[in-house]
Amino acid sequence: MESAIYALLGTLVGGFISFLLQRQKFQQDLKLRQQQDKTDFMAETTTHHFLSHKSFTDRSFESLQKHLGGFSDDELRKILVRAGAIRTYRKDGSEWWRLLSRMDEYIEKKRQKQ
Repeated sequence: MESAIYALLGTLVGGFISFLLQRQKFQQDLKLRQQQDKTDFMAETTTHHFLSHKSFTDRSFESLQKHLGGFSDDELRKILVRAGAIRTYRKDGSEWWRLLSRMDEYIEKKRQKQ
């Protein structure tokens, strides 16, 4: 009976230590991943900031490229989509982006102009 209690106690202690080590490894991996993704996260935050400006619902792709340098065209487009933006084209063929959440505001401004 005594040996069964010691075996159970050893299993519990070993399990607890294993749990703590796995938790620590998870936290380290999470911090490392956050550091790796920090550039993309900040780019999405900045993109959202520019597209949330109260005076402008739309921003040209060229304007966004100026403010968010260091990304290829396709990388920037992916960042814009992750930030919740949609792409539109003007009659002159230029590329413009707006937040999907501001679509109602865009439609209302367009109605007021007509």
